[in-house]
Amino acid sequence: MSRSSVPPERGDRADPSTGHRTDYAGAIYGSILAASVVATAGAGGEYPRLEAVVLLVITGLVFWATHVYAQLAGERIVGQVWSWREIRRIGTHEWSIVEAATLPAAAVALSALFDMSVNTGLWIALGVAVAQQVMWACLGAARAGASRGLVIAEGFVNLALGLTIVAAKVVLKH
Repeated sequence: MSRSSVPPERGDRADPSTGHRTDYAGAIYGSILAASVVATAGAGGEYPRLEAVVLLVITGLVFWATHVYAQLAGERIVGQVWSWREIRRIGTHEWSIVEAATLPAAAVALSALFDMSVNTGLWIALGVAVAQQVMWACLGAARAGASRGLVIAEGFVNLALGLTIVAAKVVLKH
């Protein structure tokens, strides 16, 4: 994710000593979204691996566009037209939602190179999505100056959220 390379803008939280962003909400949200997509993706269809990859990418793009629109509409000042600069700023800020789908999609796609079943590729992608969700939560907390205990607690909360999706996949036998 390129979250730390994006300069802080209005509404972003940044570490004043480094300028690094501490807001990883989009990356966390995108990771749990990717986990949800993978958990509900079946191994059916004529090209199940390709379908899963496309579904992850399209879902990430649709949710990104939705978040951009919601931010623009929510910040709208009466009578003021949106500027391309504002659209780009918000689009860049929310782009981590799309980026979060990249590694799980790659896991599904690359599973074919290792002669794994589609189902195995989906399970690996689910693990990747949950792992990156936990990582982004911990990184955001650490960069925000949270205590080690709070960083660990945030990691466990995000792990519990991810494992809830894993449990749903197991129960629904996808």
